Amino acid sequence: MSQEFVLEIDDLTVNYHQNGESHPAVRHVNLKIPAGKTCGLVGESGSGKTTLALAIIGQLPEEGKIEHGHINFGGRDLLTLPENQMRKIWGSTIAMVPQETQAALNPSIKVGEQLAEILRRHLDLSGKDVDRRVVELLEMVRLGDPERVARSYPHELSGGMIQRVLTAMSLSTEPDLILLDEPTNSLDVTTQATMLDLYRDLIKERDNAVLYITHNLGVVAQITDRLSVMYAGELVEDAPTARLYKQPLHPYTKGLIDSIPKLGQNKTDVNLRPIEGRIPSLTDLPEGCIFRPRCPLAIEKCFKYPSLYESGKDRVSRCHRWEEIKAGEIEAKQPLPKGAEGQMSIENAETVLSINDLKVYFSEGRSLINILKGKHKPKIKAVNGVTMDIPRGKTLGLVGESGSGKTTLARAIVGLDNYTGGEMVLFDLELPPKLKKRSEDMLCCLQIIFQDPQETLNPYMSVGEALRRPIMMHREVSREEADQKVADLLNAVHLSPEFADRLPNEMSGGEKQRVALARAFAPNPNLLISDEPVSSLDVSVQASILNLFDELQAKNKIANLFISHDLAVVGYLADIVAVIYLGQLMEIGPVKSIFEPPHHPYTEALLSAVPLIDPEAEQKVIRLPGDVPSPSEEITGCPFHTRCPRFLGDICVEETPPWREVEGTDKRYFCHIPQEELIEDQERLFKFSDDEGDNE
Repeated sequence: MSQEFVLEIDDLTVNYHQNGESHPAVRHVNLKIPAGKTCGLVGESGSGKTTLALAIIGQLPEEGKIEHGHINFGGRDLLTLPENQMRKIWGSTIAMVPQETQAALNPSIKVGEQLAEILRRHLDLSGKDVDRRVVELLEMVRLGDPERVARSYPHELSGGMIQRVLTAMSLSTEPDLILLDEPTNSLDVTTQATMLDLYRDLIKERDNAVLYITHNLGVVAQITDRLSVMYAGELVEDAPTARLYKQPLHPYTKGLIDSIPKLGQNKTDVNLRPIEGRIPSLTDLPEGCIFRPRCPLAIEKCFKYPSLYESGKDRVSRCHRWEEIKAGEIEAKQPLPKGAEGQMSIENAETVLSINDLKVYFSEGRSLINILKGKHKPKIKAVNGVTMDIPRGKTLGLVGESGSGKTTLARAIVGLDNYTGGEMVLFDLELPPKLKKRSEDMLCCLQIIFQDPQETLNPYMSVGEALRRPIMMHREVSREEADQKVADLLNAVHLSPEFADRLPNEMSGGEKQRVALARAFAPNPNLLISDEPVSSLDVSVQASILNLFDELQAKNKIANLFISHDLAVVGYLADIVAVIYLGQLMEIGPVKSIFEPPHHPYTEALLSAVPLIDPEAEQKVIRLPGDVPSPSEEITGCPFHTRCPRFLGDICVEETPPWREVEGTDKRYFCHIPQEELIEDQERLFKFSDDEGDNE
């Protein structure tokens, strides 16, 4: 395309019509995307990001309607084109990679045939030309053995491989515009880093225009040229990415950035500042500035609707007070959250849970051929010899890629999976492998929070009933006392007592997770297991929940096993960090020592893969080849040797590594490489542009 801008959105308004009423989901949005540039679009859930993307490609749901505005693409207003002309544009000159990767592919058709169908329809290729181009496209997205991938069904591929296939599909017709809607949201940190590298390289080679939609500010900091921020259906700030992060000129943007822990920050050094309140309902929009009810700088003038002010070279801000912010006369920080002063440290704390050489093995089903050949069922070694202690009042953060054994370990601790070897001791009581053999006291002492509260809360049970049940079951109190405890628990997680009458579908994701946290605390547990409890939440809600974990832990002095693949989040909340790979610990130590060399090579790679919340930060690039091997494979020597960037040779293949202690710390790592050699070869993996790493 010869135009300066591939896509120009002018004064776009989209309404949803429901029950005879019209509600504006996107209002008066202006956006331009130049050729060869990647523009990011960020905002909380409900901000209108996906609605805007669907409006661009003409795929709004039936109740959605564009009320006003223009979408100019290739010299044509897409809103004036009939469906038969839009069909020629879909998948050819405009392509989209959706968030739900599994739903984007037909499970009953081989991957190669689905890619071939696009080539036949849009490029008129046929026969061997199609087959050859399919393989070329799969090679382009760096898939090993592309012929095998083309012959595979979607369920036979990993999440990262499916993401590459969808990328190949989106680029197959050489589109001018690519829409990426949360394309790495479901991937673990190493796969996400590899995909971001791939997107960067492919976009640079092809000079595409890209709109990258996400709520992950670390991702857009690393991949975009400029950034647009949406809130409650409105564009509130737009600027070149580096300048926006260096000095946001809208309080909402500042609030988003302050909600995210930087890699290496810890709760003892900084306090996250989540945005107070919640995004307004489309049926009850506030007067004047849409952000006014949550803004720390709101004044009388903010009851008047703000225009999109020119706030500097090539940037705009929908804030009446942007000039004062830019001049440094006022700060747009959210107030410190309630309970932030509750952080405390317990020295020489007693051990709540001691895990010694724990093993969790499963038997895999056999094929008919293997049964006839008399082959034994292969064993899946999901957890293979883990040893660690969790002290009272401390958080032990457990990190690792998908398939590393984190969730299996958590399920074994609470008795949902039987362990097959080793032992677990809760205070002085040995925990039996089977749940039914555990006493009432043991069940009361252990509580677990899962990633998705929607799946753990009964949709037909009110919040009060959900909280009252474990209180009466484990504490043996009267109904009246239980009701008071329910009110106390809701207050502890910063929800009003009125929430006791609500059902799960009447709450936001963050509110549901607060209820899940309150329910876990209901029986006064000694140990809380938290399995990816914030990974699906918006950054501001995530910050609130992280602060809440810290506050409740300080008050109740419980032990917490916090599981995540996000090292920045774990680094903020944890006191101790353990790194697990293929069911075995690779490294364990105090949180601050984990972020300083020497690192186990696997930890080093994980740290390198975290997208930094700073476009100008320095970061060493280390990428791991392939995926985590199957835990059913027999791997000799070091379990990490098949992917290790510091592979030494035969010793790594043939000999089990020793545990090495790092002098001057309590950190230990499982590796053949001595500390002196690691320190000589390693350096600090990241450095922020302000070199402060402080949210205060």
